[in-house]
Amino acid sequence: MTEPAAHGPACSRRGFLASSAAAALPASSLAQASDPPQAATAATVRLRVNGTAHELALDPRTTLLDALRDRLDLTGTKKGCDHGQCGACTVLVNGRRINSCLSLAVMHEGDSVTTIEGLGAPGQLHPMQAAFVRHDGFQCGFCTPGQICSSVAMLQELRSGVPSHATADLMRVVPSDAELRERMSGNLCRCAAYPNIIAAIREVAGAPA
Repeated sequence: MTEPAAHGPACSRRGFLASSAAAALPASSLAQASDPPQAATAATVRLRVNGTAHELALDPRTTLLDALRDRLDLTGTKKGCDHGQCGACTVLVNGRRINSCLSLAVMHEGDSVTTIEGLGAPGQLHPMQAAFVRHDGFQCGFCTPGQICSSVAMLQELRSGVPSHATADLMRVVPSDAELRERMSGNLCRCAAYPNIIAAIREVAGAPA
C-alpha cells in the first residue's frame, strides 16, 4: 500500500498574504524599513527674546513655542491645542502677534520675540496687564498670557488703521466692541471671561464703555 505524500505545515490566508507582500518588496525597501530613524542635524538659531540675545542649537523641527518653554524656561507662553486654534501660545515677533506653536524656531533667525514675561513685571505691569487685573479679565489664567500679548498687538493694528472683517468704515477704524471681538476671536477663553477681557482692552484703547 502506498503511503500518502507528506505535506508541509498548514499556512493561513493571512500568513500567505503577508509572505507574498514581503516577497514583492525590493530588498532595499526592507532594509530601509528596519533602519532606525536618523536624528536631525542641530541648527543654530539666534534670537533676541525679551531684549536678551540667545544662540540656541535646536532640532530644525523645534517650534518657537517649544524653544521658548523648554530651552529658555519662559513658561508663561502656554501650550494649549498645539494646532494654532486656541491662541494660548501667542507671542509678539517683531511687534506682530503669531501663534508660536505653528512657527518653527529656525524661521525666526535674528528676530525679536516678546513673551508675556517681557511685557511687564510684578510692580511694573504693562498697562494691558494692569487692566486685566482691574477688570478681572481672567479666571483659570491659562489663556491670559496669549490674550494679553494678542491684545497689545491688536491695538497697534487698530492705531495703524489695519481693517478687519468687522470694520464699517475703512477710512476710520475705531475700537468698537465688534472690532475688538473680531480681532480677538483667535484667542479662546474656556472660562468665558470675554466681557471682562473686552472691558480691559477697551480701557487701554481709550474707548468709552
